[in-house]
Amino acid sequence: VQLQASGGGLVQAGGSLRLSCVASEGTFSNYNMGWIRQAPGKERQLVAAISWSGGSTYYADSVKGRFSISRDAKNTVWLQMNSLNAEDTAVYYCAADPVRGPLRVAVPRYDYWGQGTQVTVSS
Repeated sequence: VQLQASGGGLVQAGGSLRLSCVASEGTFSNYNMGWIRQAPGKERQLVAAISWSGGSTYYADSVKGRFSISRDAKNTVWLQMNSLNAEDTAVYYCAADPVRGPLRVAVPRYDYWGQGTQVTVSS
């Protein structure tokens, strides 16, 4: 599967951004999808994930109540990010877990990655 993320940018603290990820060359409806971020000097973190059916979601504690993940049945997953703060500054990657099943929240489970989109929050 090929993944193309977009929607990053520079935003002031308290602002919002919506990331999009379009999948191609694969059976999108079989994949659990996640958004993983990496800030300079920090480990990669799965911030949100959604099951192949859309029926289950996961959020890291640091983004609960502020971020929302969604998907359509065709080929797109979104990450709505509200109340952004400086700690959200990172490169955000959409990623696919190709094993159709219960939602998994370990970063290594996500085999396919997009190219990343930079999110910068100014304080």
